[in-house]
Amino acid sequence: MPNVVRGDRTGGLMVYLVGPGRSNEHTEPHLVAGDGPLMTWHDDDELGRDAALAIARHLDRPMKAYGVTVKGGHVWHCSLSLRAEEGQLTDEKWGVISRHFVREMGFDDEASGKAPTRWVAVRHGLSGGGNDHIHIAVNLVREDGTRASTHLDFRRAQKVTRALEVAYGLEPLEGAAAERATRGYSPAERQAQARARAAARYERERQAAPAGAVGPGWYALPAEERAAKIAAAMPAEQPRHTLARKVRGCATASGDEAEFVRRMRRGGVLVRPRFADGRTDVVTGYSVAARPLHGERPIWYGGGHLGRDLALPRLRAGWPDTPQGATDAAAEWVAARRGRRVVAEGREAVAPDPKMWQTVLDDTYRLREQMRAVPIEDRDQWARVARETAGAFAAWSNQVEETPGPLAATADALAKSAQTKYRPRVPEPAGTISAAGAAVLMMSVVRSDNPTLAQAVLLRQLMNLAKAIHDAHTAAGEAQRAAEIAQAVRDELVAVRDRMPTLVAVLAEPAPVLDDARLAKGRAAIQAPRTELEEMVERVTGAVAPATSIRPIPPRLPEPSGPGQPTQPVPAQTTTGTGRTESPER
Repeated sequence: MPNVVRGDRTGGLMVYLVGPGRSNEHTEPHLVAGDGPLMTWHDDDELGRDAALAIARHLDRPMKAYGVTVKGGHVWHCSLSLRAEEGQLTDEKWGVISRHFVREMGFDDEASGKAPTRWVAVRHGLSGGGNDHIHIAVNLVREDGTRASTHLDFRRAQKVTRALEVAYGLEPLEGAAAERATRGYSPAERQAQARARAAARYERERQAAPAGAVGPGWYALPAEERAAKIAAAMPAEQPRHTLARKVRGCATASGDEAEFVRRMRRGGVLVRPRFADGRTDVVTGYSVAARPLHGERPIWYGGGHLGRDLALPRLRAGWPDTPQGATDAAAEWVAARRGRRVVAEGREAVAPDPKMWQTVLDDTYRLREQMRAVPIEDRDQWARVARETAGAFAAWSNQVEETPGPLAATADALAKSAQTKYRPRVPEPAGTISAAGAAVLMMSVVRSDNPTLAQAVLLRQLMNLAKAIHDAHTAAGEAQRAAEIAQAVRDELVAVRDRMPTLVAVLAEPAPVLDDARLAKGRAAIQAPRTELEEMVERVTGAVAPATSIRPIPPRLPEPSGPGQPTQPVPAQTTTGTGRTESPER
């Protein structure tokens, strides 16, 4: 996975590469490849600061000798990284790969007839995430003073690495990853946020201290004490990810753009629009921020930087496009920008009709059945379902998880399947079945240790949609993405399932909340000989099967015959809310 950046401080880059790193993760920095003279001098050395500066002077010598400047920076820096699960390569193999990469990028190709550039490849141990990687630094001024081309270098780097994977037997970056991509972030971004948070908290406590007990200012503290406070303020999760889940849940649950703005504001998100030049009624984008504590400054993110599927043009593709809707949305954006109250409340302020649970269950079941006929190549449709399913889990997580948990992890795993690089090519046809209703319901769920039966059944239906997305990745040969979704379903959601009510107890004595007595009664009931009812219960409430064997369940539950009367056995066939006749196996 190549990561390309540009700069103009060769010495600073080299000193960082041979230094301890941000978290002391750099160990035994050394060269694995480079231009001829450089490898002669530093072939087997463990590099230090003096060696790093000497290498930087060597790389910069042609640039300084000819007095050439390069717009955007003369230092071309690219890191090549493997997934942690792929293991490590030898120095020799990294050397061969880096030389092949530099040659294919046109920086040192004898056959081209162009003068070579000076370059170096540094290896300094695993990253903080356990990824084996190298860093390649190239001075873009060639030996004869000409400039090396960087035209389409990002795209070319991706193309070259795909070829290297095949040539050297590395794990290929799959088709989904080539077309889909999540927004990354720099560790420095997280560090800067923690530093600002720690400084604001310290100054807040300092100002609140009684007279005579006021300590020194933040920058007067010893460096070790500041570092300790920054480490304590380091969040367990990147703040951008938390904010992305909030926005994704609100977007999926919203029926139009105005509702989207209102839902974000109700969720405590700061919102500001980006207007077209010279206009205050045409919104072209938006930024959001988490509400900061006193003394801190909000950190703003554009929608597209939270996730490709959260850019405003992508979101608008799933909402009705009417003049009145555009007017209402513009009014809500302006109100958010100016800190005013919402212009007109909508369905986000009203509790959903209880009957909506059955409608949503029917829709999710029908959607799963409909997706069986969608070709694997139709990435737009699969991305839409992944986006809606991820949004439902995100909305649920926002409501019931105080800290990111299994629902958040599942939402993040599915969201990766939704973030295509390009906008959908074909608009959604009218009357398309959607899973967005599940997000509407989850936005209204109250945090409780006793989930309702309806939540238990909807969880299984959403898991079935996740299973369908998993199967699509598997059929397309995208094993990595399929494995991530399978892990989310098997490992993460098992904790959620364990908190859900059992169907037998509810059928025996219907109640919205399941207490210990009803649980005991349900457990005793399943000790009886196996019945058709028990088989259905096992499908609904049994242990989560591996992702390759999760089966859909009937969209409607059998109702008790009446108060105080025993429940009738499930017939061999049941009629769904859609008018179709289904067997218990469905």
